[in-house]
Amino acid sequence: MSIPGLENWLASPQGHYVLDWECARIDATVADIFGYNALQLGLPGIDLLAHNRIPFRQTAGERSQHDRVDVSCDLRQLPFSANSIDLVVLPHVLEFYDDPHQILREVERILIPEGQILISGFNPLSLWGLRRHLPACPEHFPWQGQYLSVTRVKDWLQLLGFEVERPIFGCYAPPCTTQNWLNRWKFMETAGERCWGFAGGVYLVHAVKRVHSMRLVMPRWRDRTRQAKALSPIAQKESPHGQ
Repeated sequence: MSIPGLENWLASPQGHYVLDWECARIDATVADIFGYNALQLGLPGIDLLAHNRIPFRQTAGERSQHDRVDVSCDLRQLPFSANSIDLVVLPHVLEFYDDPHQILREVERILIPEGQILISGFNPLSLWGLRRHLPACPEHFPWQGQYLSVTRVKDWLQLLGFEVERPIFGCYAPPCTTQNWLNRWKFMETAGERCWGFAGGVYLVHAVKRVHSMRLVMPRWRDRTRQAKALSPIAQKESPHGQ
């Protein structure tokens, strides 16, 4: 699925503002995640696994003219084996693709036990979310998405058996279109983290796939002992005939 306006937005001051924050947080997180296979879904023009040391890293999604996609596929039907991926990064996938819950189910299927997932999204409870409801709101990226709250994303993940860590919020400045205005509102980054941490324009959710350990069923030794005792008198009765 081609997202209208995505390429132009990525090259804009507004896009750089958001991506700089997300890349810094994602880079710091994936640097300490190990395994054999890592997968990025969405934003194929941005390498969000560059600082990860997992040897086999791929980008999957629907191929377009300018995208660098290793695996072309529908994100709702990922062509990977169950329990085969150690890390999945989803930058702005859930709010701009159809059937986000199905995408999460597929991610849960392909992740190994204790596999990890990183999700970035636009926060509806922020100045960026408010902008979508104001008059003359643009219809291109990122305003046409169905923004999902952190609470909703956490609920979905927990239903699928993930353990969700504390989310990170950022980009507290208003969604200005010029670099000058973004610089003027830069003071809101520190103020926002201190005073209204939940209202950042974007968020990053980190979760781990938990699998309940199997219960080992041991033989019922007491029953076997009772059976042995019950059979022992028979053996004693037979022994005289054998002499």
